Amino acid sequence: MVKRLLLFLPLAVSALLLQSYFWVPTFSVQVKGSEARLRQFINASTGDAQILNPILLTDAASGDIADMVFNGLIDRDEDLNYRGRLATSWEIYEEAFFVPRPGGPSAGALRERIEGARAAGQPEWAWNVTQVEVIPPAEVKASVAVPKRGQQGFDQISFTVAYPERVKITLKEVDQDLFDRLKALLGADAFATDPAPYLTGAPAGLARSQSLAEVQLAEHNPVIVFHLRKGVLFHDGHEFDSGDVRFTYDAIMNPANLSPRVADYEPVKRVETPDRYTVRVVYKRLYSPAFGTWGMGMLPEHLLNAEALAGEARRLKRDPQKFTLRDSGFNRSPIGTGPFRFKEWRSDEVIRLVRFEKYWEGPPQYAEYVSRILPDALTQELAFYSGTVDSYTAGVHQVERLRKDPRFQVFSGLAFGYTYIGYNLRREPFGDVRVRRALTMAVNTRQIQEFLLYGEAEDITGPFVKQSDHYNRSVKPLPHDPQAAERLLHEAGWRKVNGVMRKDGKPLQFTLVTNHGNEVRKAIAVAVQDAWKKIGVEVKVDMVEWAVFIQKYINTLNYDAVILGWRMGLDPDLYQIWHSSQTGSGQLNFVGYQNPEADRLIIKIRQEYNKERQVAYAHQLHRIIYGDQPYTFLYVGKATGLLDRKIAIAEQDKSGKTRYRKITATKTGNYTFHFNKWLKLPGVPQFEG
Repeated sequence: MVKRLLLFLPLAVSALLLQSYFWVPTFSVQVKGSEARLRQFINASTGDAQILNPILLTDAASGDIADMVFNGLIDRDEDLNYRGRLATSWEIYEEAFFVPRPGGPSAGALRERIEGARAAGQPEWAWNVTQVEVIPPAEVKASVAVPKRGQQGFDQISFTVAYPERVKITLKEVDQDLFDRLKALLGADAFATDPAPYLTGAPAGLARSQSLAEVQLAEHNPVIVFHLRKGVLFHDGHEFDSGDVRFTYDAIMNPANLSPRVADYEPVKRVETPDRYTVRVVYKRLYSPAFGTWGMGMLPEHLLNAEALAGEARRLKRDPQKFTLRDSGFNRSPIGTGPFRFKEWRSDEVIRLVRFEKYWEGPPQYAEYVSRILPDALTQELAFYSGTVDSYTAGVHQVERLRKDPRFQVFSGLAFGYTYIGYNLRREPFGDVRVRRALTMAVNTRQIQEFLLYGEAEDITGPFVKQSDHYNRSVKPLPHDPQAAERLLHEAGWRKVNGVMRKDGKPLQFTLVTNHGNEVRKAIAVAVQDAWKKIGVEVKVDMVEWAVFIQKYINTLNYDAVILGWRMGLDPDLYQIWHSSQTGSGQLNFVGYQNPEADRLIIKIRQEYNKERQVAYAHQLHRIIYGDQPYTFLYVGKATGLLDRKIAIAEQDKSGKTRYRKITATKTGNYTFHFNKWLKLPGVPQFEG
């Protein structure tokens, strides 16, 4: 079939495809007389990696390779719950501090009142308190960056915070409402409110007002204690320990390294290593998404510390003072604790990894992992059919046909994200929720999913990942009802005159913008334009290049409505996209959504460490946002994948016999979860279980 396809291609294209086609012998040739190809997994990547260092990389191709080479302390299991990796277990609790009001009850007196309530078991929240202490006076060094007068850049102003005696409360669980509870118990006047008396050495004016923010009179300090797995080895045989965790954090926060992960770890106050297998992370404020950041791949301190980098600089005849982690050869030849170790990287051609025989979870079944760089989708497809790559991301138009092909395993799972129409709420008529709801009800999203996406999509009604517990499944989509849509517009003061909705003599018309080059979005634009025309709304469609789209329209907030999509993570923090403080130029709440109750819930979610309570807040937020309709939520697409049917999960039973299971996807649609157990066989195996 592949050769017949090539006959119909232009000569120049045929030559290019044939060159890729014969880059590796076909599977049938490779397998004759050799088991090597069976033990080798070959993946096709549209782009080359850029840097194989987990704290520096920013692209997906680099991330895919780094995930094979490195481990984090945690990741998620098949049900999306956190599980231990380099950490076996953890505890999360809180240490909170507050300064008593000058002239009011002393720290000792307040401690006695809290202890008395705790002993009496009242109020109800007192069960959460494990210890109450008085902390002696202390001086804390701090600094603030102040813009230079008449010049570019900043001056770093140092000062001292002289804290008096404070009350320290240790809690079993993090409680974001603790200080509200304490005020109810002790009285609001028990707490200091003016930070100025505790500030010394800071200049007056702007610098002083900024530095006052550094004086924490009432402070939440969540604490995570990780217990590390013993006996884990880096690929060079050196044992992983708590020093590597602390080093990874320090490397991220070192400004010389320019790590894009700084914002993830900025809430950390300090990282402590009480012993070789324990890490204690103290945070300077409430921020529950911080826990997930410890899925970051851990770096080997012994290979990248200051002494090692200086030695590498001298070998390369570079200035050790200017040589940073970004300059290290480690970034192209990494060493981690993951299931595969690095072997070779030929730029824009191939990256090879080999099985790490001493991997802590047991070595993978595959002896080698190969990533071929094949930018062209058709080349990837032909390489897959010929057997020179083992997986292929099929298009939505191919899935149903390939699902019936006995040679392949086809996987289709919901993506982490959604496509939507966003309305600029600063402009009329989008300030009226009735107009937004009418526009949504006029669009037949089911037809878009069925005919434009070949059924490889589903309804979505809110901003959370649909597979997660935070998504509120009780919120149902608005019905497709053009007549009801027209009635809503009539309620909003619009009247249909000669087929066009008008108000005060002006037609209801606007421009819908999306990026050029995305054929699905182009088709959606045509479909919704037609749907809105039927209810009397005149819409012009504008397609522009991506860079122009972002810079001219989105970042400057200069648009009426847009078709876009979000790719989401599992963490439910929606602050940047939905909080009213993020509506400025260049920020992500570019539709200008503002709702005080939504703001309150967004903060509650990002400060809540208890999953059950966090989910409850998320369900409330989901309902509010969908009710306000700042977006017309169109669909969540599906990620597709294709594998040879001869690839299976290979596991040994207690007797040592190898048994085979079919590869199945997790609830997220991830079919590679058990990749380390995959194996390619000469023929389709007899499956068990």
